[in-house]
Amino acid sequence: MHELSGPILHLAKATLFKREAQEQGGLLSGQDPTAFNTSDPLRIWIVQVGIIILTSQLLSLALRKIRQPKVISEVLTGIILGPTAFGRIPGFREHIFSDASKPYLSLVANIGLCLFLFLVGLEIDAAVIKRNARLSATVALAGMCLPFGLGAALSVPLYHQFIDSSVKFTNFMLFTGVAYSITAFPVLCRILTELKLLDTTVGIVVLSAGVGNDIVGWTLLALSVALVNGGAGVMALYILLVCVGWTLTLLFPGRYILLWLARRTGSIENGPTLFFMTITILLLFGSAFFTDIIGVHAIFGAFLAGIVVPREGGLNITLTEKLEDMVSIIFLPLYFTLSGLSTDLGLLDNGITWGYTVAICALAYTGKFSGCTLAARFSGFTWRESSTIGSLMSCKGLVELIVLNVGLSAGILSPRVFSMFVLEALLLTFMTTPAVVLLYPPEKRVRVSATGANFNNVADKSRAASIAESGSGDLQKKSQEPWRTRFTVVLDKIEHLPGMMALAQLMQPPPQALAKDRTDIGSDVCVEALRLIELSDRTSAVMKSSAWDSLIYTDPLLGIFRTFGELNGMAVSTSLAIVSYDDLASSVAEVAGRNGAQLVLLPWLPPHYEPSPEHASPVPNAPATPRMQASNPFESMFRTAPNPGHSASATHSHFVRNVFAQSVADVALFVDQSMPKEMPKVSTGASGTGGRSHLFLPFFGGPDDRLALEFVVQLCAHPRVSATVVRFTKADLPDLHYQQTIDKAEGDAYAQQNALTVQSTTGFPDTVYGNATTQTRMQSETADNVIWKRYAAPSGMESFDSIASAALPRIEWHEVSTPNPLRAVVERANELDELTAERRSRLLIVAGRSRRLAVENHHAELKDLMEQHGGLASEVKKTVGDVAAAFIVTGSKASIVVLQAANAGLD
Repeated sequence: MHELSGPILHLAKATLFKREAQEQGGLLSGQDPTAFNTSDPLRIWIVQVGIIILTSQLLSLALRKIRQPKVISEVLTGIILGPTAFGRIPGFREHIFSDASKPYLSLVANIGLCLFLFLVGLEIDAAVIKRNARLSATVALAGMCLPFGLGAALSVPLYHQFIDSSVKFTNFMLFTGVAYSITAFPVLCRILTELKLLDTTVGIVVLSAGVGNDIVGWTLLALSVALVNGGAGVMALYILLVCVGWTLTLLFPGRYILLWLARRTGSIENGPTLFFMTITILLLFGSAFFTDIIGVHAIFGAFLAGIVVPREGGLNITLTEKLEDMVSIIFLPLYFTLSGLSTDLGLLDNGITWGYTVAICALAYTGKFSGCTLAARFSGFTWRESSTIGSLMSCKGLVELIVLNVGLSAGILSPRVFSMFVLEALLLTFMTTPAVVLLYPPEKRVRVSATGANFNNVADKSRAASIAESGSGDLQKKSQEPWRTRFTVVLDKIEHLPGMMALAQLMQPPPQALAKDRTDIGSDVCVEALRLIELSDRTSAVMKSSAWDSLIYTDPLLGIFRTFGELNGMAVSTSLAIVSYDDLASSVAEVAGRNGAQLVLLPWLPPHYEPSPEHASPVPNAPATPRMQASNPFESMFRTAPNPGHSASATHSHFVRNVFAQSVADVALFVDQSMPKEMPKVSTGASGTGGRSHLFLPFFGGPDDRLALEFVVQLCAHPRVSATVVRFTKADLPDLHYQQTIDKAEGDAYAQQNALTVQSTTGFPDTVYGNATTQTRMQSETADNVIWKRYAAPSGMESFDSIASAALPRIEWHEVSTPNPLRAVVERANELDELTAERRSRLLIVAGRSRRLAVENHHAELKDLMEQHGGLASEVKKTVGDVAAAFIVTGSKASIVVLQAANAGLD
């Protein structure tokens, strides 16, 4: 039984008592690299690990497309590499997974299993059970009793048909019942997170019930192993009592000692120190060793060590982050591959065996589904919610596979029965996600209310409708003036905070601007700070998502921005979204729509550029030509052009373009290019600039530029903000005014209908309108002239509200006709940059994105600029538009705000 100590003794004997030295020659001497060598087992171990990891990752990539958990790919890897498939290839098993090499593989796999159960213990939070004990206890109890009874009943014919008489029936019945009643809590957390159910009433109940189910399940497993190893009833009782005593020792004095040590070493405030990590690892393996030698499996001791680690300050999450990568990449696939190597589906070779297999699968699902569904319905949930709870609790995954492997190693399960139960675990885990998607679609979900008791809730659809209805009245009141007061600020990195705080402060109207008539903008500015966290495959990400209700108050980015709002008299509310990369943009659009946001603020730090020698500017103090640093050393050796498309900025641009395409509100992208170390005369902080900003808007026309103009007017209501607005027209090509052209190399295509299309050859959406008709051109030209005349040449100030009246005196208006508008724009920006530097203020460029219904096509001129100054990633150019790209490619150090009007149709 001793999974951990047995292989150690075997390896010690093989090492100490070998008779002769093994040949030390390698591949060059003609030696087979896959030949097993007791003195150097590392070679074959590396071969085994490489094959296992590559196969597991390839299967995981395929199964991820259908939203299946990674454990399925790991078990399927073992089945494919085992006797079911590759094991039937002559010589494969003897060379790759020989019997002599398995103890070494098994030792590493069991060490990894102890580490994994330690992480499972870290993941379990008893506070979740306490908060929702009333409802979750009923579901958890029903989800264990009924399946356990069905498993015990099915064990009678299974025992007589497939199990040797030397195995005690009570031991087999107990293992069967535990395997039926267990729920895979780690896999359940992953499914709840990916399906965005953690903040629903269903998700909370399932999470709480899963925690309780897991604790009881591991306790039953420890009891089962104690009965198997104890033999006589008295010895089993002694083993059980010693195990209970060890558990109480860890839970009470051990937990408080570990908490004292964490506080004494500062591990709670600053993360675990090296000394605290050392003590924790010693506790982990010491507890595993103790439970192993007393007759209970080592994994139970590792699980207990994880439970007693303090949760204060997110210490358990930090510990998980330090251990999870090695466990999930190497150790865990090894264990489940060993499980698959023991699974031979070829043993299911007759009708009776398949009949029992179907019965095992049917009763396992029926027991869990029926018990949890009826308990949830009895607690007051609807049938739809109850059935969803039953489907989620039916998830088996890796926990049942661990139980089955323990039973197989103890000799309680035969290889045939083991294969039958492995197939059942895989099938039920595979069914969970599609069943939940079918039973509980997003429009039917009920989410927890932000206030009140845990289950004082409203339906998603009703909530969205109520918010839309309540917001529609406010928007109608403000329709006469374009000022925006409801913003959604996206925060995903700490370096994005300065830019977002600076921009948000500019949008806060000063009290004197509102003193004349506070109904001009309805109310003070309201900001929703949305914290985006990408959901990765790591366990720590799942732990953070399951603790979203507390993380929203402890997240440092939200805390800083919340404090910033309080200091500036700004109403700031916060929200948190932990979703996969593909769902980041849709989460932004969803939150903005739910809160009635009028403008979404996106941050973006551009890539770090370095001027190449051939593009260095000969003019002193001229802006440095942006050139992305080559990431490949061979590029500098052979003087090849760097490929900026592989930068992190290009990856972020995909997310930004998704937001542009999906948002129903206006979007402002803030490209923060402030570099204080390169501008000693001008500081971006308030101490260097006096808090003054000067805006520069190149106006070409179109819905995005009109939005930018309104945005500039609103910002200039602040007494420390001034602006220069220049209307540029192309002098030598008047007939191409409003012509819609686009470069085929960019991969965008216009639709034939006059409607919004979302297309991209790179697989990411972009926002463009169809071919403009004569009517839409006239409408757009009229709208441009009207808004320009309204603000640039007003007939009188009496028609303006207090915001416009305060802003217009601070704005300079110019009109320029030039054959090279982009070069003229860049030159004017450089002049303003020098002027603002002398006045100790900062320059902020505001531009329309103009990827749809653009007045001028700047592609040819932008191409000439890139040939002169250096290249720019096509993804970046598509994201910010041609005008903003001209500033970036020519090395402008001013920050840029790129605006896109809401995708509600043609203006």
